[in-house]
Amino acid sequence: MRVLMVSDVYFPRVNGVSTSIQTFRRELASLGVQVDLIAPAYPNETEEAGVLRVPSRYLAFDPEDRMMRRDLMRAQLPALRAADYQLVHIQTPFIAHYAGLEIARALGVPAVTTYHTFFEEYLHHYAKVLPASWTRALARRFSRGQCNATAGVIAPSTAMRDALRDYGVTAEIAVIPTGIPLQTFQGGDRARFRASHGIPEHKQLALFVGRVAHEKNIGLLLQVAAHLRQEQPELMWLIAGEGPAQASLQAEAARLGLQDCVRFIGYLERQTGLIDCYRAADLFVFASTTETQGLVLLEAMAMGLPVVAIPAMGARDILAPQRGCLCADESVAGFAAQVRALLVDPTLRARKAEEALAYAQSWSAPATAERMAGFYHQVLQRAAEALGVLKTA
Repeated sequence: MRVLMVSDVYFPRVNGVSTSIQTFRRELASLGVQVDLIAPAYPNETEEAGVLRVPSRYLAFDPEDRMMRRDLMRAQLPALRAADYQLVHIQTPFIAHYAGLEIARALGVPAVTTYHTFFEEYLHHYAKVLPASWTRALARRFSRGQCNATAGVIAPSTAMRDALRDYGVTAEIAVIPTGIPLQTFQGGDRARFRASHGIPEHKQLALFVGRVAHEKNIGLLLQVAAHLRQEQPELMWLIAGEGPAQASLQAEAARLGLQDCVRFIGYLERQTGLIDCYRAADLFVFASTTETQGLVLLEAMAMGLPVVAIPAMGARDILAPQRGCLCADESVAGFAAQVRALLVDPTLRARKAEEALAYAQSWSAPATAERMAGFYHQVLQRAAEALGVLKTA
């Protein structure tokens, strides 16, 4: 089988969508499914086999991302026809969605989409001048229309599937989370990372990894840091990532007097810097309530980090068994209590670390790739059956 993915984002742009695409492409190849990708061109990108980069425009309001040129995507159609793709897999809802549908129609093949982003909450954070009820209604209508225009939808979690059904999505929905490439999340040099960032070994380190954006609820983590500062003076907080909320969050940390215990260190190279960072931490903290999956929770667990997080939306599937984690509510006091519990009880912390390592094994990338390949085959079978019915009629 040969599949064409289309996405508005990919590495070197670091986020969950890029990670998901890379993971599935690699694992599906081992199952005999060749997956090529159309993605934007970025400055300083790395050449990768099977990735077609489309010249893209700089976005002044979001400098991390690029907008692909539709005319240059259309120009690829003759080459795409010759490649004999059987399916188009759309990964993002912007230019890639509409271009992906257009390509699928031109090639005469079905299109499926993965619903990565919980837009109901996302738009609320970025269009604050509009009433929340308006942005939620707009997001639901937008998502319903896009999903129902495809032959099938992949939801990374049961909570996201249920939300899409509530929106009125009638297309087939399969719950297929992105698996963890377990071989990537091992090793790491704790001492090297701490030395390079001036973090003494006696300091306990709480780590957040992810896009520094409003919907990630990092402000709650800063309030928790302030709440615990007096009773846990040896605790440091590390924010690894970049994003549009960084300046305001740094200002908030300064306002709370957290300059000495909270550090923003930007993006880390995934193969070494990020692995060292995970290894240097003592626990992982995550306050987002809008995740469609929460892939970073599994990464932390695979590195043996106990997790404190809020069991909301997609993260609920990961956190529900309460293995390797402590579940917190969305209050400062409630979240702080769970962080405190891990800090003051080395036995609990060690037990949760062991649980995390074992639990991460059940979310392996090969297992989820098999489910994705199975979904592809189901979509193709339904398309063939529908074509047969039409020919009979």
